[in-house]
Formats: sequence, structure tokens, C-alpha cells
Amino acid sequence: MALVCIMGSMNYERMQGLGYAWSLFPCLKKIYKDNKTKLCDALSRHMAAFNCATAPIPFIMGITLAMEEQNADNDEFDASAISTIKVALMGPLAGIGDAFFWGVFRVVSAGIGVSFALSGSPLGALFFLILYNTPNILCRYFGLFLGYREGSSLLEKWTASGLLDRVTNSAGILGVMVIGSMIATMVNITTPMELNLQGAVVNFQSVCDQIMPKLLPLVTTGAIYGALKKNVKTGMIMLAILAIGFVGSAIGLL
Repeated sequence: MALVCIMGSMNYERMQGLGYAWSLFPCLKKIYKDNKTKLCDALSRHMAAFNCATAPIPFIMGITLAMEEQNADNDEFDASAISTIKVALMGPLAGIGDAFFWGVFRVVSAGIGVSFALSGSPLGALFFLILYNTPNILCRYFGLFLGYREGSSLLEKWTASGLLDRVTNSAGILGVMVIGSMIATMVNITTPMELNLQGAVVNFQSVCDQIMPKLLPLVTTGAIYGALKKNVKTGMIMLAILAIGFVGSAIGLL
């Protein structure tokens, strides 16, 4: 429910700040009880700009709540440290969340789901939702308690040992491998073009296969990726694909 609030109030001024404060509000009321001054200060702190991948956010929330409890019990506690910890954690955890949940879990889940959908099975959408959301929900649920119990010391240990960098790099490599395999297995583009050279028939598809198997799907995917990098609108790319496919099929090119 908390993450629904976070993304439901996303804006370009404070990003997820409003949703973050609203998500913590019930807990903050229990922590500060009748101390309205500290409660208002806490809400103002968490209204600041905040942006992170959604799955690791409960881990940061857990740390935040643990520190808010210390602030409520100790008048000499430096409340500015709470905001400092949030800012320090949201960057690294955003990178981890994007690498795993967007770069690996989403791609792998989509690949498995699409493979079922292509065979006409309605289980494709179901498998995608289950495979993608299961690690998300587990990370959010246990991340909150882990952050509350262990605090920032756990992340510092992972960073100092180099485990964080190794895991992130491994996730990126796995994501690239999955994308490459999806291009080879799911993008099917061939050409029937043939050239007659003094009685010798040269088939362009066989030439492409000799250069590199699945060369045409790779070139097509690279061209689409390049267009996206140049901020070409998705609708224009889809229209171009339809037009090229129609004309290429009509003249015997594809």
C-alpha cells in the first residue's frame, strides 16, 4: 500500500517525496504520539525530494523509522542525519533496483511469458505477473524489516567487501545475455532475395547466415534501439516498422 502512495503522487518537483511522507505518516504518529512539533518536523523532512527504484524503498523506510525512534527518545539526536542517510542510500539502491528488477527480472519474466503467449497459451500473462512480482513483493516485505533491524550497517558491510559492486555487475551481464537470447529466438526476420550471377544463384539469406546467424534481427533491433536513443517517438518507430514490413513483403525484399 505504501508504494502505491509513492508512485501515485510522483511529480517533477519532489519526485516521490510526498508519497514517502504519507507512507510513513501512520508510523510517525505512533512514534511521536502527542509531540506535534517533532511530528511536523518529521513530515517536513520526508517531504523533501526523494527518488529511488520502488522495490528497495522499504529498506530505506525501515532505516528511517529506526532513526525516527531514536530521535523521539533522545533530544540530543541529530535529526539531519535521517535526511542524510536517505539521500546516501537512494542512489546506490536505485542502481541495484533498476539492474535487478528492470534489467533482469522484468526481461526474464517477459521472455518466458512471451514464449507461452506465442504458442497461444493464456498462461503467458500469468507467468509474467507471477515471475516478476514475486521477487518484488518479497524484497519489499523483508526489506522493511531488514532495514529496521540492521540499519545502514548492513549496506556499509556489503559496500566495503565489494559484494555490492559484484552483484550489480553480474546482474547487468545477465540482463544483456537474456536480451541477446531474446533477439535470437523471438525476432524472426528473413529475406527471400536471390541474385542470379551467370547461372549461379546467390541467396542473400544464406549469405547473411554465413556472416552471422540471425544477422537481420540483430541489425533491426540495433536500428530500433538507436532510434530510441535519439528520442524518436515509439509510435513513429512502430509505423516505420509496419511500412517497411508491408513494402518489403510486397516487393519480395522481406
